[in-house]
Amino acid sequence: MQLNWQIVTLQLKETFSISYGNYTHREALIISLSHYGFTGYGECTSIDYYGIDLNDLMNQLNLSKTLIESSKMLYPLEFYSFLLKLNLSSFLTSALDCAYWDLFGKLENKNFLELNKIRPNHLPDSSITISVASIDEQIEKIKKSNWSNFKVKCKGFDEKIIRRFSELEQSIALDSNGSFTEIDCGKLQQNIDSAQFTYIEQPMPIGYYSILNRNLHANWMADEDCQTIENLRSLQPHYKSVNIKLVKCGGLTPALELIKTARDLDFKIMIGCMTESTVGISAGAFLAPLADYADLDGANLIANDIADGSKIINGKIQLSEKPGLGISML
Repeated sequence: MQLNWQIVTLQLKETFSISYGNYTHREALIISLSHYGFTGYGECTSIDYYGIDLNDLMNQLNLSKTLIESSKMLYPLEFYSFLLKLNLSSFLTSALDCAYWDLFGKLENKNFLELNKIRPNHLPDSSITISVASIDEQIEKIKKSNWSNFKVKCKGFDEKIIRRFSELEQSIALDSNGSFTEIDCGKLQQNIDSAQFTYIEQPMPIGYYSILNRNLHANWMADEDCQTIENLRSLQPHYKSVNIKLVKCGGLTPALELIKTARDLDFKIMIGCMTESTVGISAGAFLAPLADYADLDGANLIANDIADGSKIINGKIQLSEKPGLGISML
């Protein structure tokens, strides 16, 4: 098996503004695994607020390249067990795990759904992200959009603004990226109008969720607070929903287990993404049949997408029927 990688700059269609900062582009690390003329692809992006530096990831790849290339072609679950022994970043593990699923499916001439006996009977519509801006600008974008589900980024709490969003007829979710306070959250979960939002994501910084009560009006959703399967039980009294992103948990293989455990603990599930190309979005999209919500708009925010695969068109998820994850580079 041959391992290669490259860094690409993903230019955004417009400045992406969230409480953590403003972004005009993302640097992405594209992984390729090749065997017998077939190639599988995976992706992870540089995210400053997660402490992800692509130079660090490439150093990890250089140290592990020989071991990975000498690995036998195993079933993906066994390959993931092998990856865990390398002690790589979860972002890098995810990219390698996804690339391997893509390669393995292409070698077996089987789609990811077929390999995992997933029936695509239910595909939730994806949301489109509305960046931090003035309330009038955000509402104008929503009204002009052909999408039906919206995730509105907030930077701090403003009761009047929240009320205006709750009065919109569209399907609206809020994502504060940790910018609300305990007082803000106390008001929200006691206010019946909060139930108008599809969910309210990561209201406070990581670890500050003790005030949240999943049984009150707000559908609290954990994003940064939900990293791996180990901390699901501690979140259960507080969050009703969890945002599962492949790079956080380490790829498709652990995500399948995370989804099963989250279901057993009565969480609602969203499959989310970073600002990724179609390489990363195609991997996450194959988990959408197992989810209640989807936030897979990453490639739609990019001006220079680099791959073909599953598509998200006006929120409708169109899964590739090609083998593996159906990814090919443009």
